[in-house]
Amino acid sequence: MDPKIRKLSSNETPPMDLLLLADPNESIVRAYWDRAECYILESEKSEVLGVYVLLKTRPGTYEIINVAVKETEQGKGFGKKLVLHAISQAKENGIHSLEIGTGNAGIGQLSLYQKCGFRITGIDFDFFTKNYPEPIYENGILCRDMIRMSLDL
Repeated sequence: MDPKIRKLSSNETPPMDLLLLADPNESIVRAYWDRAECYILESEKSEVLGVYVLLKTRPGTYEIINVAVKETEQGKGFGKKLVLHAISQAKENGIHSLEIGTGNAGIGQLSLYQKCGFRITGIDFDFFTKNYPEPIYENGILCRDMIRMSLDL
């Protein structure tokens, strides 16, 4: 199986189930949706296995604001494939800096992003406790702070 990544067209329905895996607040997802570019990872049978979303935040800067892989497909390298594709897309579009944020409890995500070249640049303290109505736990840890990371391209 060799899944392919393609840009989701504006008339296609976003894979909300996957988007909510990475960001459980649907109103936040819908708030950025119209300003963002969505890419999906599809199997040969057109099953959506993963997704990432890019948003231009400032001149010369994109942010990966959502990366998710279907739970049954995690651990197969698809997350890394999505992040590397995002880096490639940003470079192709002449972007100089790529940013990403993840929760303090996202140990796997922090590892993945650093392996892809991102470096920690800051912390948004209490981001998740202030912006999400329900507590989020990952790896048995309360997700409170957003770890901000960036990659110079």
